[in-house]
Amino acid sequence: MTAIPGAAVAVTGAASGIGRALAIELAARGADLALADRDEAGLQAVGAEIAKANPRKVSLHRVDVASPEEIATFAREAIAAHPSLNIVINNAGVALLGQFHEIDQAQIEWLFNINFWGVVHSTRAFLPQLAKQPAAHIVNVSSIYGIIAPPGQTAYSSAKFAVRGFSESLRHELQAANSTIRLSVVHPGGIKTNIVRNMRSGSGVTDNERRVQSIERFDAIAPTSPKDAALRIIKGIEKNEPRILIGGDARFMDLLQRFRPATYWKVMAKRIEKLINAGNK
Repeated sequence: MTAIPGAAVAVTGAASGIGRALAIELAARGADLALADRDEAGLQAVGAEIAKANPRKVSLHRVDVASPEEIATFAREAIAAHPSLNIVINNAGVALLGQFHEIDQAQIEWLFNINFWGVVHSTRAFLPQLAKQPAAHIVNVSSIYGIIAPPGQTAYSSAKFAVRGFSESLRHELQAANSTIRLSVVHPGGIKTNIVRNMRSGSGVTDNERRVQSIERFDAIAPTSPKDAALRIIKGIEKNEPRILIGGDARFMDLLQRFRPATYWKVMAKRIEKLINAGNK
């Protein structure tokens, strides 16, 4: 079991969404925090909110996880501020609108640099620190789109599948080495965050209507709050769960692709349309 009270936790993407909810809930349970995000104003806001409610030590770090150099600096500064740092949550992520022929190579690389390489570089930067601790934990946030791959998500699903593969392989290496480091990979379903509202559009996407429609569809089928997602992740950390599925939708999609690995999308597409139609009534 990885205990939260008394832990020191690094969280990327901490200014909003799941990352912000994690920061608040972890602090409420007695953890100190090193919070990272590009959004300095958002970081300041979450830091102030925590300070009002909990006398925890919180350090704030402006970090672009697409930059290996900035991640390395974050790790050094976070460890200096929290010498017993023993949990790292790689949560930062972005989205990209468009089918494969509508997104260019530079945009795919932009997304991969954040959603995949950010996870890899952060894990590498913090691993020596975690190895020194009597109990340590890495949490890498993938997605249900790291288990299924819908149309229009070639870049995002590829990166999230890569996070899953990297995480599972590294966990097996740590287990084989009898390491004290545990590793969980998280697969959230629809979470009510701003990731879709903030997504970039592919260079070949010429109409704004599809963007608006994508946001509306996501809002209609995203059943889980960031707080509930954070609570589920914390429970998974405490129980050393290797895979953390968040939401009934994620659990359903995980089971569906096991039973219909090559044909799950036809079923999912119909289910999504029913949910959207029900939400519009």
